[in-house]
Amino acid sequence: MSNGGWVRVTCAAVALAMTMAANASAQVAKSFGVVDANTIAEKDLAALPGMTPAIAKAFVAKRPFNSITELNAFLLGQGLTAEQAMALYPKVFVHINLNTATAEEILLVPGAGRKMTIEFPEYRPWKTWAQFDRQIGKYIGGAENAQKLAQYTFIPMNANTAVDVDLMTVPGANQAWVDKLKKGRPYKTAADLEKALGSKTQARFFVVE
Repeated sequence: MSNGGWVRVTCAAVALAMTMAANASAQVAKSFGVVDANTIAEKDLAALPGMTPAIAKAFVAKRPFNSITELNAFLLGQGLTAEQAMALYPKVFVHINLNTATAEEILLVPGAGRKMTIEFPEYRPWKTWAQFDRQIGKYIGGAENAQKLAQYTFIPMNANTAVDVDLMTVPGANQAWVDKLKKGRPYKTAADLEKALGSKTQARFFVVE
């Protein structure tokens, strides 16, 4: 093969690798400090601002929380003010689905504000974090700031095709759980997946296609 042929093959391989890298993404965004509300330990909860041992115990007993609005209602019902609840969310949160989150949910994301109740829906469907970094980064000072906002969110992954590295981003996941999910494939409905996992809160991170 001529040098020109090798160059063309090499360029094509690089382009393919870049495309695959762009499409492959941890579907639950990387955390910069926030912990999932359904997995955080009771003792860690009790140490957070505004919390008490009694509230932390009630919090754990109430789990799972299926949405951040459900968690917010619980905290307010425990006597926390709206400001006290918001002060907790940089540390503990229920991830929101970027493709379906309501304005009420988005407003509970630390640092999001009303601007994101417009921008999050505008670019749907979200498919990769590269897309999120590019589009949301325009409004908040670049990709690094976008990634810090993304840590409160997830992009649903395909339950029948998601790879191990993506599956391991689901809160509470371990290799045994990943193997269990993969063993149940193919899933035909979301209900099938939920039954196999035995967890509505983990099934919510997926779509069945």
